[in-house]
Amino acid sequence: MDRAKTIFGNEMPERTYHKAIRNKRRFQKRYGDDSGVRYRLSTEQAPAIGKRLSVNNIVIGDQNPVKFNDKSVIIGNIRMGYGHYRISMAMASAAHAMGYDPFWFDLCSFEQTAAGKIIAGQNDLYSLGSRLSQQDPIFDRLIWEPLSAEGFRQLTYNCGDQKMTELMTPVFRQLPKSIPFVACHVWPAQAAVHAGLTHVVNAVPDNWPLALHLSEGAIHTVQTPSAYFGYRTLRGMAKKRILHPMPGASIAYTGHYVDHELVSNIVQDCRKRRERVQFGEARRWLMSVGGAGAQKEIFIAVIRRLLPEIRAGRAVLFFNLGDHRNMWEAIEKEMPEMRKLVTEHFNSFRETERFCEAAYDGEVKGIHVFCDNDIFSAVYTTNLLMRASDVLITKPSELSFYPIPKLMIHRVGGHEAWGAVRAAEIGDSTYECVTIEETTAMLRLIQKDPVIVNRMCDAICNAHEAGIYHGAYRAVKLAVKGKI
Repeated sequence: MDRAKTIFGNEMPERTYHKAIRNKRRFQKRYGDDSGVRYRLSTEQAPAIGKRLSVNNIVIGDQNPVKFNDKSVIIGNIRMGYGHYRISMAMASAAHAMGYDPFWFDLCSFEQTAAGKIIAGQNDLYSLGSRLSQQDPIFDRLIWEPLSAEGFRQLTYNCGDQKMTELMTPVFRQLPKSIPFVACHVWPAQAAVHAGLTHVVNAVPDNWPLALHLSEGAIHTVQTPSAYFGYRTLRGMAKKRILHPMPGASIAYTGHYVDHELVSNIVQDCRKRRERVQFGEARRWLMSVGGAGAQKEIFIAVIRRLLPEIRAGRAVLFFNLGDHRNMWEAIEKEMPEMRKLVTEHFNSFRETERFCEAAYDGEVKGIHVFCDNDIFSAVYTTNLLMRASDVLITKPSELSFYPIPKLMIHRVGGHEAWGAVRAAEIGDSTYECVTIEETTAMLRLIQKDPVIVNRMCDAICNAHEAGIYHGAYRAVKLAVKGKI
C-alpha cells in the first residue's frame, strides 16, 4: 500500500505525489540508499535513565545481541528539540511502572544509516528556524509562524513525509513484527508501519492538529479532547475543504503523557509547595531551555527581575540549560553581577540527583545552574528538579502538559500556542505571556501573591483525580493490548 498516495481515504493531487517522489530521490542521492542492508541490533543500558527506568538502549552492532520477550516494549523516538525525548521518557517510565521492559529506539542515534543522516539534517534546519524566530520578529511573523502553524498542518505535507520515511525502514528489519511499538515522533511511527510492524502507537505531541503528525496504519493517541476532534476530522488540513475523517479505531484520547515518578507523587509534591507558601519560604523557580537553545533574551529578563528577590532570600532559581553550555556563557557576560549567587552543576548527573534529593526536603538558596553534554541527562534533569520546584517557567511545548504550576512564556512556533491554551484552561498554568514585559509582570505577581501557587496546586490535584495526567500509561496499554 502506498501511504503517500491516499491518506485516510483522501487522494493526494498528482502534482503533490510526484513532488514527494522527487524529494525522496533527492534524499537518496544526498544521504545514500541502504535499503539492501540488514543491520544487526544490540543493547546497552541507556545513560541517566537506564538504572532509574530500566531502559535498554538499542544500538547497531553485534556485541550484545538484542533479545525481546513478551514484556518488551519499544519506544521509538528522535531528537527534534527536547519534546519528543521527553515524551519518550514518560512512555518508558510508564512502561517500567506497569511491569514492562522498555527499549529505547532512537533513529537519530543510528548515524551510519540513511535514517540517521536524514533526521540530523532536518533537525539542524528545525533548530535554526526556532532560533531565528526568536531573533528576528519579521522572520517569525512571515515565515516561521505560518510554516509551523499552517504549513505543517496541510495533508500535502504528510504526503512528502510518508515518502521520505520509506527510506528509514532498514533498521527496523530485525524487530519482531508484532512487538508493541510506541512512537514519540511521527517519523518512527511511519517507518515502523512501512516496515510491517502491526502494533504501532503514534503518540501525537501537539494540541494543534497538524497533518505532519499523521501516520496511517498506527493508532494515534492525543493528549486533549480538542485534539481528538481536530485530528479525527483532519480539521483544516486541506484549508477550507472538508476531508474524509480518520476512522475511530485509528485514534484515542489518552490524557497527558507524564512520567510515573511525577504522576505518582503529585499529591505529595503539591503539599510541599503549599507548605512552602504557608511558612513563607523562598519561592522556587525552575527555568528550562528548549532543545533549540532559543529565548536567551527572555531568560536574561527573568533573571534580572528575580535577582533582588534571590539576594533577599525570597526566591531561588533552578536553571536547566539542557546541553546548551554556550547559552550560559552568553548570559554570564550580560550579568556578571549575579556570579556570587551562582552554583554550577555541570556534567555530573549523579551529583544532580543528590542535589535534587536534598533540595526536596531541605533549604536551598541562590541560583543553581545545570548543564550536561549527555542528552538523556540534559532532558531528565528538568524532571528531577520539578519535584523540588514551585513554578516552572517554560514555553508552551511538551512541558505545557506537566503537573507543576507554570508561567508560560512566548512560544517558538505557532503550533505551540494551543499547549498554553490547554494548560491555562486546566488551571495549572498562566496564559501565554507574549512579551518580555508581560512575562516579568506575571513573574512579579506570582512571586508576591501566595494564592496563585496554591490555586494552581488545587487545579493539578483536581486534574489528577480526573486522570488527565495518565496518558503515558494508557498509550503503553494501547500498544500492548490494543485497547485502553
